[in-house]
Amino acid sequence: MHRGEAQKALRRSGGRFGDAAHFFRTWAEKPLQLGAVTPSSRFLSRAIASYVDPKSEGPVIEIGAGTGPVTEALIRRGVAENRLILLEYSREFCDLLHRRFPAAKVIQGDAYALSDRLEGVLNEKAAAIICGLPLFTKPEVQRLDLLHQGFSVLKPSAPFIQFTYAVVSPMPLRGASFTWKASPRIWRNVPPARVWIYRQPLKN
Repeated sequence: MHRGEAQKALRRSGGRFGDAAHFFRTWAEKPLQLGAVTPSSRFLSRAIASYVDPKSEGPVIEIGAGTGPVTEALIRRGVAENRLILLEYSREFCDLLHRRFPAAKVIQGDAYALSDRLEGVLNEKAAAIICGLPLFTKPEVQRLDLLHQGFSVLKPSAPFIQFTYAVVSPMPLRGASFTWKASPRIWRNVPPARVWIYRQPLKN
């Protein structure tokens, strides 16, 4: 990353207490929309970003960007801000993301209608999708539908990255038509979390 981009990211990283207050208030009002009462820690955010190759071409889509901790980690990793597409349901969080990441494309809407939300936005297949939604609040069929919508806009074998505080995979693995791997448990996050990476197998 260029020094100027790093400095901008550092400036944006201020106000963490304010972020936590925004996050907690949104969680208290609509707990099923958020997977936690506070934003992802820097330890979890770095772990998530580590699965994105900054040299891969194409946009990087973040679903449920919240207040932007993972977005910051992606930029620090070397993903150009203007490659980022941030999809967020909360209008308040969208306004915050617009201010913090003016070069990114911020979209307000329901991520479970991913294909509709991205229509006319993508000019090429995406290099990665990062999902921060609390998937266990939805039935398995809806989770799998979101994953397959993601695969439809991703490059072949590009990662669909999901984090969870649960022990098991957010996507049902029995009879899965995709590959997966899981990170070690990230104990320094509160609560401890794990990152799951799903990929669509390359066709022969």
